[in-house]
Amino acid sequence: MPNYTITLDEAKEWTSSWRTNPPKDLAKGHLIPGDALRELLATDGVVDVRAYMGVDSTGTQKLMFVGVDVNGNDMIDNNNLIYDSTKPCPPNCDPTSPLYKP
Repeated sequence: MPNYTITLDEAKEWTSSWRTNPPKDLAKGHLIPGDALRELLATDGVVDVRAYMGVDSTGTQKLMFVGVDVNGNDMIDNNNLIYDSTKPCPPNCDPTSPLYKP
């Protein structure tokens, strides 16, 4: 099974980059692998998922996911992971979708 996770340090770097130097051409959406979401939702204690925007060192826009507990807290520790395997649109778009307009 593919590894969909990133480190906390990577996530902090990417979210900081998004806040301090956001991309000029924002992604229209993100393609999210179903396996990554199923894996995250199957984690003990996860009742919701929170997404964070980021930009990696290559300038690629990212959408990161963390599990959220019943109290609304992000579950980020050695046992709970940060997921990123999204692919921004463009180029990973469905041009026939009414939600996509070039």
